[in-house]
Amino acid sequence: MTDTAPHGWVPVEHRLLGLDRRTFAPALSVLAVALLLLCGLPALNALIPWHNEIRAGDVLDLGDGATAVPPVGWQLESGALTGGSVSPASVQVELTTGGAAISLRGTAFTGSADAFLDQVLRSEGGAPGIDGSRGTVTTASGLVGVALASTSPQGDGLDVAFKMTRTPAEANTAPALLVRVRTAPSQFERQQDTVGTFLRSITPGAAR
Repeated sequence: MTDTAPHGWVPVEHRLLGLDRRTFAPALSVLAVALLLLCGLPALNALIPWHNEIRAGDVLDLGDGATAVPPVGWQLESGALTGGSVSPASVQVELTTGGAAISLRGTAFTGSADAFLDQVLRSEGGAPGIDGSRGTVTTASGLVGVALASTSPQGDGLDVAFKMTRTPAEANTAPALLVRVRTAPSQFERQQDTVGTFLRSITPGAAR
């Protein structure tokens, strides 16, 4: 008479704590893949720095032919270099380096650069640390912007509002550009020349 093992019966030599050891390898493989997807890849991504370093000759595309020359060695976190297709009313650029950041935001706005800066400040509920004295910044191409400095325990800053046109008659209807500089405490003076060079490089696009 031949003994027949019950269905699902696991021989003693394949058991561990009542479990079938033959299923361990496939189960552990699935678990390892799941842990890699859930934990490993994000952790690996955080450990590997993302680099998009500005090189000599790089030029930012601000839309409709408007450009700016970013500081060499800074990181381009977002934004496009010339050669793409950028709308001046939706420009978004982020440049960073140790202890400092420059952001550019383009938008449609009817009014002067001064009025545009007022609107930005109102939308933020008034920015603490602003000293209240406005000045002007003139680029190498003759574009004039309205500048406002700020300081706080968190760091120093500079906001500059432009209307992006070569034609004064079209200044009210031209797209607006906000350039915002933020640095860690006591770092603005160190970056002052770099920021000034960047601001002077901003060139408006063709007249509409």
